[in-house]
Order: sequence, then structure tokens, then C-alpha cells
Amino acid sequence: MRITEQSSNYSNLDKMSTRELLEGMNREDRNVPDAVEKAIPQIEKLVEGIVERMHKGGRVFYLGAGTSGRLGILDASEIPPTYGAPYDLFVGIMAGGDSAIRKAAEGAEDDRDQAWEDLKPYGITRNDTVVGIAASGSTPYVVGVLERARREGLLTGCITCNPDAPVAAAAEIPIVAVVGPEFVTGSTRMKSGTAQKLILNMISTSVMIRMGHVKGNKMVDMQLTNAKLVDRGTKMIMDEAGITDYEQAKALLLKHGSVRKGVDAYLAGK
Repeated sequence: MRITEQSSNYSNLDKMSTRELLEGMNREDRNVPDAVEKAIPQIEKLVEGIVERMHKGGRVFYLGAGTSGRLGILDASEIPPTYGAPYDLFVGIMAGGDSAIRKAAEGAEDDRDQAWEDLKPYGITRNDTVVGIAASGSTPYVVGVLERARREGLLTGCITCNPDAPVAAAAEIPIVAVVGPEFVTGSTRMKSGTAQKLILNMISTSVMIRMGHVKGNKMVDMQLTNAKLVDRGTKMIMDEAGITDYEQAKALLLKHGSVRKGVDAYLAGK
């Protein structure tokens, strides 16, 4: 039996108090960071491969079904505002299409060939990377696209929570975080989903740093989409350029559109 499907370490959940439920879930969640830590060597390999290809114009495609697909879409959607990267640099695709983000698409994950069809409109090349996300590791939609992408010469990786899973065999660089049985038996939106989210954070953040979108420890290319981010960007410029006047730094930010450009313009004019 797959580890993600094994019976919970806890019995009679329906008899537990709210406190007992919360403490049990929290206790189980503590296993997740340790499982992710063990996967760091494989995460490193995937990040290095992505960066190499991204320098040649490559992109990253996350593909999954259900919770896994939604997590990929979430991670991809946060890259442009956070790092000022193009919207097609990281792309999240899930079985059943965008409508499945909010409403489950029954049976969509069982089609082995559909994910490759979903990739075709993007004009994929050998510089692109396909990352399949499947907690169970057996989702046909994900296994099929990894096998096809690998045959076509793309870099392939996967994120799963079951060792010896079909997706791990299909991917060139498998990332396996063994978090153990879920608190609610088989509910992989819990520990498995948390592990997947952590790994996705690590992949995309490391790639963006390696691609030059962070200076020091600051997001110098973030989009100025609200007052909070304008304030954050203003303080970044003050710190980076050594400006003590808040309004001067804010004017630089708004004029040039990013922390990076504002700092560069100020230093060039000194």
C-alpha cells in the first residue's frame, strides 16, 4: 500500500475534542520539514537544471491534478508580482483546466495524454522544464506528461510523497518527501500538500534568486501593485541607496517603476 494511503496513526477522530484534533494535526505536521530536508539534494539538481535552461529562454511548467495542481498554479501565479518576472516564465496547468481550480473535474486526471495536449499551445521547446506534482505519485495525467516530455528532450522533475511511485520513475529528477500517513487517512491535502508547497517555494524562490531578481535579500523587481508594496519598495531604496528622505526615495520608485531601477538611477546621478 502507498504510504499516502496508509491508515492514520490516530483512531476515533470523530470522538476527539477540538483541542485533541488540533494538537494531533500539529504533531503530524512537524514531520514535514524533516522529510523535505532529506529531499534537498534532488531539489538542488532540479533548480540547477532549470536555471541553466532559463538562461537559454526556457520556462517551467507545473502539472498536476486536484490539490497538487492547485498548488502548482498558486506558486506560478505568485512569481510575476513578487519578482517582476514575465507571466509565462512559470506556468501552472491542472487536469480539467482552469475551471477545476474551484470545482473538481471528475475523471480529468485519468487521461494520460491530455497534459501533453495542454502544453502544446505554449510552443514548448527543449529548454523548458516540466515538473509533475502528484502526492500519490500515480496520477495518469502527470505520469503521461512526464514520460512524453522526457522522450521529447525536456528536463523533467516531479514532487511526490511516495517512494517508488510511477511519477518518480518517469521523471529525470524525482523529488520524494516521505511524510508518512495523513492525520485523516488518505487526505493528501494535509501533510503531503504542505510538503509540496514547501518544495515549490524552494524551487521557484531559488530560481528567481539565481536569475538575479533578488539583490542582497530584497525583491528588487517586485511589482508595485498596492500601497503596502510601494511603502516596502520605498524603504528598500532608502536602504540600498543610503537615502534618508522617504519622499525622495518614493519619488524615485514611482518614477522608475522598480527598486532596482530607482537605485540604479539614483547612483548613476550621484
